[in-house]
Amino acid sequence: MKLLTSLILGILFSIGLTVSGMVNPNKVIGFLDIFRNWDPALAFVMGGAVGINLIMFKFILKRKSPLLTANFSIPSSSSITWELLTGSAMFGIGWGLTGICPGPGLANLFTLNPKILTFVGFMILGMFLYKVFENILKKE
Repeated sequence: MKLLTSLILGILFSIGLTVSGMVNPNKVIGFLDIFRNWDPALAFVMGGAVGINLIMFKFILKRKSPLLTANFSIPSSSSITWELLTGSAMFGIGWGLTGICPGPGLANLFTLNPKILTFVGFMILGMFLYKVFENILKKE
């Protein structure tokens, strides 16, 4: 049941990304390019998402547990680490250069676009290399 629910919610998320234009790399780059041909449309998408989150988060956290799992998974640390800064910078640079981030990249896989396939391939490689380097650093 949990797997089916995850699949349905993933499909719903993909539909939302598609309808909003977030799966279109040119639209994303147009939004990020504030000094030339800026396209503000995605600001409304993000504003709507943040607004709904601000309202709903208070109600959700009043529950004893989430609907589909036993416990909430809220980070306990607010430390700014080199991993956080490096990961954030890599995400931002990759998003800015390609107009693709992980969610829309996965939602776009069905197009079989070579640019998307390359992005997702390198994203998976990056996750693998992170685990390798994390294990090396833990041993030191």
